[in-house]
Amino acid sequence: MDEWLWASAADLGRGIEVGNIDPVDLTETYLTAISAHEFTDLIYARTTEDRAQTEAKAASERAKLGLRRSPLDGVPISWKDLYDTAGVGTEAGSQLLAGRVPDRDASVIQAATDAGLICLGKTHMTELAFSGLGLNPMTASPPCVNDLEAVSGGSSSGAATSVAFGLAAAGIGSDTGGSVRAPAAWNDLVGLKTAPGRLSLDGVVPLCARFDTVGPLCRTVEDAALLLAAMEGGKAASLDGATLDGTRLAILKTSAFDNLREGPGSAFDSSVQNLKAAGAVVEEIELACVSEAMALAGVLFAPEAYGTWKTEIEANPDAMYPLVLARFRGGASISAADYVAAWQRLDRLRAAYANETSGYDAVILPSVPILPPKQSAVTEDDDLFVSENLLTLQNTRIGNLMGLAGLTLPTGVPSCGILFQGPSEERLLRIGAAVEAALA
Repeated sequence: MDEWLWASAADLGRGIEVGNIDPVDLTETYLTAISAHEFTDLIYARTTEDRAQTEAKAASERAKLGLRRSPLDGVPISWKDLYDTAGVGTEAGSQLLAGRVPDRDASVIQAATDAGLICLGKTHMTELAFSGLGLNPMTASPPCVNDLEAVSGGSSSGAATSVAFGLAAAGIGSDTGGSVRAPAAWNDLVGLKTAPGRLSLDGVVPLCARFDTVGPLCRTVEDAALLLAAMEGGKAASLDGATLDGTRLAILKTSAFDNLREGPGSAFDSSVQNLKAAGAVVEEIELACVSEAMALAGVLFAPEAYGTWKTEIEANPDAMYPLVLARFRGGASISAADYVAAWQRLDRLRAAYANETSGYDAVILPSVPILPPKQSAVTEDDDLFVSENLLTLQNTRIGNLMGLAGLTLPTGVPSCGILFQGPSEERLLRIGAAVEAALA
């Protein structure tokens, strides 16, 4: 049964469908692995054993009666600790929210539960989701699967590592500036950032509501498609016949290749050659609208984050890691007029981006321009924490600023991903399925 821990969510669902896997046995296999793993306390903030066992028994009965609710009915997954769970602590990685217990599930958890997915527990994250490194000295910092001394990427650090270490079939994270895609890339997973508004934020602890999005971290593109469908109560995109032949891809050179280090750069170049060999048409583009949008980031993210949490932060600032506290307080000096003007400017830049990329099926770039730094290095050097954090989110932030969906895929080189972005999740998933085959 240990092989179940490394199977895709879709394959587990197929095993349940044909009767080879009982959801009760599957859930117990995960719960046993979680209880025995050396990094459990660094990955899971809390487990929901009773809930998981109850949901597994119900899924088992449905399977026996031929009444499965979805292809993932009976599959156990984890949830980032900013999704409300009824009667279970939801603290968003912050001591500011210690003891917070919601009385109902977030809408996406309710939808996933209605689809038969099983909740294993809540995973650690960086404080209030405002850091890309995955370092959280105030609660826990999960290790990267490829380097146990390195950070795992954030803020969905536990979501990524719960899957990478075989402690969940998939993890649900959130993405405001790269918090699904960065940890997915560093832990060799598929990560889907949905476009703003695609999935409900009801019952999700906010960071920047205008940028916050929900997204899965998982083993395959098929898993991402099925999880998206489960969380919105819809039908998964068809991946049948997906091909790269004739697909038009644009390499975004503006901003995305700044400070690109050798490992991620080489992995990206090799992947692009494979995409071309599979029939993709690949061109390089420069977009002034991207560099202009990137210059607005400091006027947009921090003010909204600080405005959302100012009361709680200033009532107890010592409860926060100083470097994350400084990120929030960085929004205090931005005037309301500058914030409004920046959003108006960004809306025009988004329109320009859409116009200039309309002839391509997707825009591609390295998911993260650096490899995960050592935890000790960014803990001991404040300046390094700041610079590495900004670099971690450099490329992913482009998609958030432009209001896009994004899909990161493993390149086959450890902790190096390739990122596809565009306005349509369905289109990205179909491209992603073909890319998976090309890079395999």
